[in-house]
Amino acid sequence: MSKGAHYFDERPESAGRPGTVDVVLPDLHLRLATDSGVFSPGRLDPGTRVLLETVPPPPQTGDLLDLGCGYGPIALTMASRAPEATVWAVDVNRRSLELCARNAQSIGLDKVRPVHVDEMPPGVRFTAIWSNPAIRIGKPALHAMLTRWLDRLTPDGAAYLVVQKHLGSDSLQRWLSDNGWPTTREASRSAYRVLRVAARPAPTGDDPRDPSGR
Repeated sequence: MSKGAHYFDERPESAGRPGTVDVVLPDLHLRLATDSGVFSPGRLDPGTRVLLETVPPPPQTGDLLDLGCGYGPIALTMASRAPEATVWAVDVNRRSLELCARNAQSIGLDKVRPVHVDEMPPGVRFTAIWSNPAIRIGKPALHAMLTRWLDRLTPDGAAYLVVQKHLGSDSLQRWLSDNGWPTTREASRSAYRVLRVAARPAPTGDDPRDPSGR
């Protein structure tokens, strides 16, 4: 990418350099189209690999979310492992969304829904979120992004986030726990940790039968 360009830009200005990446996991092999201006276009990112090799199987029904989908390795793995579920693949990067849609179509995963972050239907709630979040956007933006999406977990849902240790996985775990999301370490491998984040419990006294809380 050109100087000053980022994979979290909405419309990358870098010239296209189409390529392919093979996602080879114990249970599947996907060949995905990539391009410049997206996250890790030359190889499957090591953190993404750790996530995909350590998370438990996704729920087989309901709505699942890949937060920051890039060209689609996480979303398409979720969809391959849970073919009856609807997988929402969200990103701010329009080029990433186009690639993810093209890859889903070429593989025949017709329940993948690539959507810009600001165009996601508001009523959808997720039974699972998988993400290699964009830590480099900075803590305030990262915390705002995670709050926005983690609060859309179903009560029994869980998110799995992979974060490099030296980029603040332990401090992020503390922040999540301190802000009401029960968070544990699911796995630790090489320079990465996978965090399991449960939905925030409903406030004490919050009874949907009585809006007053009585």
